[in-house]
Amino acid sequence: MSRFCRAAAALAATLGMALPAVRAQEIVPADVLVRTVTMEVLEIVSKDRDIQAGDRKKAIALVEEKVVPHFNFTAMTASAVGTNWGKATPEQKQRLVEEFRTLLVRTYSSALAAYRNQKFDFRPLRAKPTDTEVTVQVRVLQPGAEPIRIDYEMERGSRGWKVWDVRVADISLVANYRTEFANIVRDSGIDGLIRALQEKNRRLEAGAPAAASATQK
Repeated sequence: MSRFCRAAAALAATLGMALPAVRAQEIVPADVLVRTVTMEVLEIVSKDRDIQAGDRKKAIALVEEKVVPHFNFTAMTASAVGTNWGKATPEQKQRLVEEFRTLLVRTYSSALAAYRNQKFDFRPLRAKPTDTEVTVQVRVLQPGAEPIRIDYEMERGSRGWKVWDVRVADISLVANYRTEFANIVRDSGIDGLIRALQEKNRRLEAGAPAAASATQK
């Protein structure tokens, strides 16, 4: 994944990956969820000096509480692995989801403090009440520069809306990982991909940058 894509993915996670818990009978519209909780998360970060100072445990705890329950990590992992997903055993699939989830949480939590003062334009949702898949569009406003476009691809289930992909400036987070993952599976198989994800997570846990991806030059 290129440096731009990694930064974009981190920014996207900071801005809208946290969706509030809702009762099954109370499905909040997708755009409302993104707007209200984006502001909630950034308000928390703006007031928490520990997170601003780089407290990784506190940042991860915030992401775990606000983000993890409302993302479809299985769908994200399956899409990122692509056609190779069908070659994985149930146990391998479970391990892939666990490692990919850990990678995203640790990557995103490290970016929380950097975007606490951003301003946004939440665009009207273009969807019908019966739609089960929507795109929520957000613009990150930048003084003297073009806004950054962030699109959240969401699907509705029995427990409300969940995100399954994020696109920044038309660059898909899932698609970028798909290229990297395909290269690893080609060279080392599914178990090799699991090991690669584990290594990335060990590096992040130790506070070091994750190993350069196969697509980064």
